[in-house]
Amino acid sequence: MKKGLLIASLAAAGVLAPMAAFAHTGAGETAGLVHGFMHPLGGLDHILAMVAVGMFAVCLGGRAVWLVPVSFVVMMAVGGLLGVQGVAVPFVETGIAASVIVLGLAVAMRWTVPVAAAMGLVGVFAVFHGYAHGAEMPVDASGFGYAMGFMLATALLHVAGVAAGFGIGRYGARSTLMLRASGGAMATAGVAILSGLI
Repeated sequence: MKKGLLIASLAAAGVLAPMAAFAHTGAGETAGLVHGFMHPLGGLDHILAMVAVGMFAVCLGGRAVWLVPVSFVVMMAVGGLLGVQGVAVPFVETGIAASVIVLGLAVAMRWTVPVAAAMGLVGVFAVFHGYAHGAEMPVDASGFGYAMGFMLATALLHVAGVAAGFGIGRYGARSTLMLRASGGAMATAGVAILSGLI
């Protein structure tokens, strides 16, 4: 598993290096890719939810480690398409804040649910996140590049969450306490986001 995470990190670096080199062009696909990549990184709510998805997947173990994050990315693309098309989706900001609370609690309480249920849960929240990304796409950005950008950033945040989950797991008996603290902090931040405090 460590070898797999190292390979994923190296692959991400390989993908990001050329993007960083061409980010200054500011035109066409590159502009869309850069805008899309930066969008999920610009909000604490998105970052916390993505990392929580990865940590939740590790708590579940087995196939969930990759199925749960992949289902999030797929459903986020659906939400992004709805946002670009201007389809009305109610309670988007509430759904995003709720995702931080619920996924933080899932990590803190180490929910043990079937993989399909976990995929469905994160998939619902993913639609809200994707919708926000799609609805806020710059008018001059390439839709395909923008979508690839926010999906890549999301996947990398999931990888960070998975790595954090496995890293915490190395602390043996203290890992449960650390997961509870991490998830609890995320859920608390979600409440603060929902109430407008941050």
